Amino acid sequence: MKLCYWMYAGPAHIGTLRVASSFKNVHAIMHAPLGDDYFNVMRSMLERERDFTPVTASIVDRHVLARGSQEKVVENITRKDKEDRPDLILLTPTCTSSILQEDLQNFVNRASLESEADVLLADVNHYRVNELQAADRTLEQVVRFYIEKAKKDLAWSPQKTKKPSVNILGMFTLGFHNHHDTRELQRLLTALGIEVNLVIPEGGLVTELHRLPSAWVNILPYREVGLMTAEYLKEAWAMPYTQTIPMGLVDTAGFIRELFGYLRECAFETDTSVLSVEAVEAFIDSQTRFISQAAWFSRSIDCQNLTGKKVVVFGDATHAAAMTKILSREMGIRVSCAGTYCKHESNWFREQVYGCCDEILVTDDHTQVGDVIARVEPAAIFGTQMERHIGKRLDIPCGVISAPVHIQNFPLSFRPFLGYEGTNQIADLVYNSFTLGMEDHLLEIFGGHDTKEVISKELSSENGVAWAADGLAELQKVPGFVRGKIKRNTEKFAKEQGVTRITLDVMYAAKEAAGA
Repeated sequence: MKLCYWMYAGPAHIGTLRVASSFKNVHAIMHAPLGDDYFNVMRSMLERERDFTPVTASIVDRHVLARGSQEKVVENITRKDKEDRPDLILLTPTCTSSILQEDLQNFVNRASLESEADVLLADVNHYRVNELQAADRTLEQVVRFYIEKAKKDLAWSPQKTKKPSVNILGMFTLGFHNHHDTRELQRLLTALGIEVNLVIPEGGLVTELHRLPSAWVNILPYREVGLMTAEYLKEAWAMPYTQTIPMGLVDTAGFIRELFGYLRECAFETDTSVLSVEAVEAFIDSQTRFISQAAWFSRSIDCQNLTGKKVVVFGDATHAAAMTKILSREMGIRVSCAGTYCKHESNWFREQVYGCCDEILVTDDHTQVGDVIARVEPAAIFGTQMERHIGKRLDIPCGVISAPVHIQNFPLSFRPFLGYEGTNQIADLVYNSFTLGMEDHLLEIFGGHDTKEVISKELSSENGVAWAADGLAELQKVPGFVRGKIKRNTEKFAKEQGVTRITLDVMYAAKEAAGA
């Protein structure tokens, strides 16, 4: 079972709860046994928010197994309705409670008769989708419900805003720097004279979702969540949405041009509120030269020192694809392998990184990622928290660019990855992630990294090779910047020769075999 070890994307109900808890005045109820209700703890621990997580559990216990859970679930829904007065109560099972095959939609229908709040059942197949897919589906379901509800009001007639406006879709809790990206996007749009109609789900009200069609264009900052909502709004209301991720200098400029292309299509011929092509290009030039520091930095001697260095990139589809293109196109760094754990976005990811990397890896198995990193021996890694752990074992520095992450990647300070300020943060992250020449020298003087020694070329398997005292003593004499490579080559030689203990003689034999 994958739940027994590291997972890049969690089970479906976590995605549903992330969307529900991102809205204001929405309460979520988990129909789950104890053990599935860890979301509250996880969100309270990681997210820098003052409010208590609006999620409760309707516990599946032995009494539920004996008598069924209808009475208990309905009671929990009506109780939360009276206590918290939410606009919406969202009921979600988990992959565990789904085994019971209960008619939860019937429970919701009955509870709706006694509740003033709207009550919805998360329409998600918990056996077939992961956390991100479930979040995408849940957001679309909630949006569709409230727009269809508004349609029943004969007085409702959505009108486009007078000034150019957009919706920002897919910003939600526990996302990678999502709060900071929202602020940077809003700053960028304000500078362009574009109003933000709604940001959903983070900080949005479900009672305002009927206003979504009033915007001119939808912005989709991340591929993982919001795509289904954007497609629904495009089909139902002919609303275009941006597909270029505003991350890095090239794609941020491409995003602005794409956005204004859609705005001009929506504008009347006499409408002069949309900036001209010349004004947009002048804005891009100004931001590139004066707000972003990445443009001149990529041409500086410091960044040129990184030219040709090998890296491995791995993460969700959006961040991994964007980082691969930034490293390859903007900084001259060789991406030996680019990968994503979003297997459902495999085709899109391959299209995005084509020509920007030597090989592509699509997997949700962290051991495969570890083996690729060990084989490539990159100068740096850009990945999730798991790749950071792998880098620690291999003595390779790692910059974290994507969820899942630990608490250090929920910073209090302003650190966006989108927009022109985001280019500065990314440039800093890239440069500071490499172990540079002077640092190698100092590490050699003071004893190297505080990391565990690796005894295996392949992280997914044990090779049974151990180091003798005389072998280790000789290894410590090797300069730090090549010590890791020599160690791995020696271990590989020992494994091929069937040697289980690396002595000084084995090291010399490995050296001769390598032709050194």
